[in-house]
Amino acid sequence: MTPTHPTEPCAPAAKKRARHLLLTAARRTRHLALGCLVAAVAGCTSLPGKNYPRPPTPEPLHAANPQLASAALQSPAQPAASSGFRMYSTGVDGLLLRLELIRTAQRSLDLQYYIFHGDESGRLVTEALLAAARRGVQVRILVDDGETVKGDEQIFALASEPHVAIRVFNPWRYRGHNLVLRSTEFLFSKQRLDHRMHNKLFIADGVVALIGGRNIGDQYFQVDPGSQYADDDVLVTGKVTPALDSAFEEYWSSQRSVPVEAFVPAKQRDAQALERLSERHTTPQRTANSGSDFVGKLEAGEPLADVLSGSAQLSWAAAELSCDSPDKTDPDVSHRVASLMFAPVARAIRETTSQLIMVTPYLIPTQSELRMLQEVDSSGRRVRVLTTSLEATTDPAAQAGYVHYRIPLLRAGVDLYELRRQPEQSRGTGQSRTMNRRGNFGLHAKLLVFDRSAVYVGSMNYDARSRWINTEIGLIVRSPELAAEVNNRFAQMSQPANAYHVTLAQNVPKGDPQLRWSTVHDGKPVEYTREPAHSGWQRLQVRVLSLLPIDNEL
Repeated sequence: MTPTHPTEPCAPAAKKRARHLLLTAARRTRHLALGCLVAAVAGCTSLPGKNYPRPPTPEPLHAANPQLASAALQSPAQPAASSGFRMYSTGVDGLLLRLELIRTAQRSLDLQYYIFHGDESGRLVTEALLAAARRGVQVRILVDDGETVKGDEQIFALASEPHVAIRVFNPWRYRGHNLVLRSTEFLFSKQRLDHRMHNKLFIADGVVALIGGRNIGDQYFQVDPGSQYADDDVLVTGKVTPALDSAFEEYWSSQRSVPVEAFVPAKQRDAQALERLSERHTTPQRTANSGSDFVGKLEAGEPLADVLSGSAQLSWAAAELSCDSPDKTDPDVSHRVASLMFAPVARAIRETTSQLIMVTPYLIPTQSELRMLQEVDSSGRRVRVLTTSLEATTDPAAQAGYVHYRIPLLRAGVDLYELRRQPEQSRGTGQSRTMNRRGNFGLHAKLLVFDRSAVYVGSMNYDARSRWINTEIGLIVRSPELAAEVNNRFAQMSQPANAYHVTLAQNVPKGDPQLRWSTVHDGKPVEYTREPAHSGWQRLQVRVLSLLPIDNEL
């Protein structure tokens, strides 16, 4: 009889225990390493690359661009009407304009953006910038670091190109996408990292500029079928353009604008990364399927060609730049400097005599801003506001802040509309018909109309974050033509098939206000006594967040 080894029946269990011990040790080692890395990140609260050398940008290699300068030559004789403007509310037009301006530029391209995504639109813009740099155009790119996602670092490959310089405003030390590490760094460096550069500006050859609310990304150009934002660009030329150029220079020269060489890993910006970018040729897919004849327009140079030929008329008017100082992000700066952006806007609001129209994705006013709207309305001037509905929001925290101010605004007489998640009419939304009723439609435009005679367009939301925390830029344009255009856009987006008209229920005691949301579905009027939402979870999120004292951060 063959003897039985007493250890044999226990061998599988022993192996299992050994594997468990090894896995436990590996997990502990990984957690320890992660903890050490978190601690290291948390301890680094100062601005990375603060003292890194900032070499001056070389002088442009070409003479003035006569092709772009032709737009400025359309100026009428009146000296007061010294700047030309044209608004573009269709999302794809915003992408086409940028690509065409990049292709047309001969001397310089200056880009300043809060978000520069690495999706299809971002890749198309990046590749166009590389081609421009290789024909001698000096390219400067200034981006913020607050909402970067995986893939956005593709833009840094341009840094190895001799005619490209890239700087990041108030950068994070941690360059990865681990949410634990990123959240930890923010927790320990909140005083610095909470302040972001929210500006959006594009300048070609110092002659033509684009300003408005659009970042670089598929959502903002309305080519992402799953998520789109209604937004605007204004093409600018003439006397106000040097002021925009000076604003860019101030940010570019700021100590908070750090060259990528100071902190971005070399593998993201070395010669090999540039070679990979050089070999990349993004084929338009989302853009080509957006129902806007993207490829045909790009080949024809539209819509820029119409502007340069004079067939697309510009609106000529006086304009005032309203722009924060980059020092607004300094916690020791005075409120006088911090309010540079908002002061001209507040003055224009108070000076209205008949009506104020506001389009803002986030409506979380400070107490003084709330009183300003209430005072304007109480004086007999009509106030109409279009903002984001609960069902359309992509930011539940911002929506939670907004709900605190809805009833005070309605009691003051403000006419309030909330954009629906899926508008039933495409006119005024910036969408093509083929993109209508697809995915989530949200609001991102920041527009004000003062008495049908002037408009504000820029990056500023009507919230505390824009007022005190982030830097912003915009223009107040004294143009009845532009005012009429924005007024018409407001009317189209706020029509019953596209938005909810929010009102207070009648015959309800003042201590117990009740809201009503009126709209039209498939041609039939509908009224809701419960706030429309995408899901019950969405309602719960906003309800819980509304209990937190976070309005000053929103």
